[in-house]
Amino acid sequence: MQDKEMVNDILSMVNSSLTGYASVISQTENQQLRQTIQQIRNCDEEGQYNLFKVASQKGFYKPAAQANSEEIQEVKSQFNG
Repeated sequence: MQDKEMVNDILSMVNSSLTGYASVISQTENQQLRQTIQQIRNCDEEGQYNLFKVASQKGFYKPAAQANSEEIQEVKSQFNG
């Protein structure tokens, strides 16, 4: 397996884990457990972002084009009602 494939595989797995954490957090009543899972999620998000930056620098991952001001405003308006 080449570096690019390994990095992309890890990014995919971490992204799946982050989705799972969001689901568990939203369904956890115990505040201490909820905070622990949030801390784990935050660490995974930081690690995912660091790996993403390395992958991007090496050309392993090409992010989508950045949104322009109009597109950003459109999304904001959808959330602000």
